[in-house]
Amino acid sequence: MPNTDGSIFPVQSDVLVRQADLGRDGSADAIGAARWLEDARIRLRLRRFERLVASGGFVPFQIFLVNQRIERLRPAGRAGARAQVHTGVRRIGQSSFTYEQAAFIDGSRVASGDATIVLIGASGPLSLPDELVEDLGELALPESSAAPTVRPGPERSRRDHYPYFAPLLARIGDVDSNQHVNYMALATYYDEAVAAFVRHAAGTAGTDPVPDLPPQSYRVHYLGEVTYPGRYEIGVVVRSVGADSVSYELGVFRDSECLGVAEAVGPLGDLNAESLKAWTG
Repeated sequence: MPNTDGSIFPVQSDVLVRQADLGRDGSADAIGAARWLEDARIRLRLRRFERLVASGGFVPFQIFLVNQRIERLRPAGRAGARAQVHTGVRRIGQSSFTYEQAAFIDGSRVASGDATIVLIGASGPLSLPDELVEDLGELALPESSAAPTVRPGPERSRRDHYPYFAPLLARIGDVDSNQHVNYMALATYYDEAVAAFVRHAAGTAGTDPVPDLPPQSYRVHYLGEVTYPGRYEIGVVVRSVGADSVSYELGVFRDSECLGVAEAVGPLGDLNAESLKAWTG
């Protein structure tokens, strides 16, 4: 059973809910909740590893996200409220590790997620130093029967997998200190693509508001760097239609090169299986 009170997690951080975290329904959306989890990860202190880096005992590196998951479990949050984000380490590998997290507001679990991190040096992924492994070990969560993340199949990286494309232009404000589009900014690109698709599939007229049907969960896999300046296209295919939800697969392309893929689940709303039939893979 999922932990409902955060007691299994070794670290808790209080994160302020910002106006920018709220969706059109007035509560935090999935991207807003993902920002809370990122804030909590950034605050973690890995003291042995930090001392190693400060002493020059580790080669220059960058921190890269391999994939991340976010699930908004229920509407919650208002600007100025505080979310309690609980963080632990689910897996430690030779060159990567995975955080697992949960967010609570007023004692209720409102979001969950995970993120897999790799350290990249001049020649590629680096083996995790003993100091970092020891730090991460102190944050380890109890063993879980949860299935490992399934890597996306090769068809997901091909343009012909997607019947619908939304054009997007990278913005300078999306670029971070690694000189590529920030991971959170890229997640908003997927949000924009789903909104464009929903508008198209619903037959919304040009001056009418876009139906408010944003994804409530994402699993994002990062395959390459999205940079500025750049013109990109986000491919969208409907994977399945449930009684009240739609499952999407998405891919971000620069010409024929796929730079990332994602899975998303959003509300069905006024859409229906018949209107989505042409876009179902």
